[in-house]
Amino acid sequence: MIGIKNVIAIICGGGPAPGINSVISAVTIEADRHGWDVLGIYDGFSRLARGEKKYVRLDMERVNRIHLTGGCILQMSRYNPTKKESDLRTVVDTLTELGVTHVVTIGGDDTAYSAMAVSNYARQIGKTINVVHVPKTIDNDLPLPEGIPTFGFETARAFGTEEIENLMEDARTSNNRWYFTIAMGRTAGHLALGMGRSAGAALTIIPEEFAAESIPLQQVVDIITGSIVKRYLTGHNYGVAVIAEGVIEKIAPEDFQKLGNLVLDEHGHIRYAELDFGEILKQAVLAEVKKIGIKIAIVDKEIGYELRCAAPIAYDIDYARSLGYEAVQFLMRGESGALITLQDNQAKPLFFDEIKDPETGKTRVRKVNIESVHYKIARGFMMRMEKADLDDPGLANAYHMEKEEFKERYAYLFE
Repeated sequence: MIGIKNVIAIICGGGPAPGINSVISAVTIEADRHGWDVLGIYDGFSRLARGEKKYVRLDMERVNRIHLTGGCILQMSRYNPTKKESDLRTVVDTLTELGVTHVVTIGGDDTAYSAMAVSNYARQIGKTINVVHVPKTIDNDLPLPEGIPTFGFETARAFGTEEIENLMEDARTSNNRWYFTIAMGRTAGHLALGMGRSAGAALTIIPEEFAAESIPLQQVVDIITGSIVKRYLTGHNYGVAVIAEGVIEKIAPEDFQKLGNLVLDEHGHIRYAELDFGEILKQAVLAEVKKIGIKIAIVDKEIGYELRCAAPIAYDIDYARSLGYEAVQFLMRGESGALITLQDNQAKPLFFDEIKDPETGKTRVRKVNIESVHYKIARGFMMRMEKADLDDPGLANAYHMEKEEFKERYAYLFE
């Protein structure tokens, strides 16, 4: 057991995001400056739940330049210690044996929930481990105030934008080519919209734009086809469509079941991770444009994993280091149980109870606000079928339909 009065354990959970090492660096430097010890726990909660004490003692020398680097020097895990009480007990016991008095978790909503559970369980068994959470995700879907990103998002958006710009140039150079890019973000469309807006993609589709709980696959196909036809009529038979992967879960399961070759989980539900959504959209849209008589090639591509371990841009370096510094300040005040945020250039903790979903007990998810000026501007720059187009005889003609037939067929898109 390490006999030091104040010991911070840094635990990184979930997937990588640019800026994690910047947080680790700031926590270590600020804690070390005040005589606190810092342990970097390897592999999230997974080893702690097995009683393994695999860690590295962090100091200023060890973290001196890591704030410039991508990835995570401690490695990461999605292991959830809250599923079994025995795991929670082992985590708390292992941290106690290491002399840990405080925990800084870096991660998304699941990691925040785990941090809260560990702290609460420690209190139940007569121990005290104060915790603070530094929110990160390139998905930008944690419940921070509107306009305040999670760290890592801006770096991911910057690199994703560059990638989409390259695809757009390739589409223009090749001509008669479209790229369908499926952007990471299972619950919200922030990353897809951010990349699509910055790159000037012809079309971006996010789950938040659909009010219904379930939509037909054909609805997404019709939206994409409308974009292709409108650009074709302006003399541009190429483009890039960005589709948030969260759109998958909006689509009626029976539409995927018709396609066959599905992988189901033990409850008989579709495993969406096993679906090649880009290929499904590609084949469906090709069938539609063939009816119309437009000849194009479509390439589907996923964007996401290559963004997670990019070296952070200057914004995220500074942002993440500020969060790490304030996390230590929070713990030094004797406080516990909150996410650290920066609002109006001031540190403001959001306590777990404030951001908890009363139905799930977990952290609320922040969706894209489709009433915001940012979304409306992004939508205005897209090339997609709008309600006024239903009365356009030229567009109806491109679909080989009479105006009334065309209007009747596609009016559902705007209901």
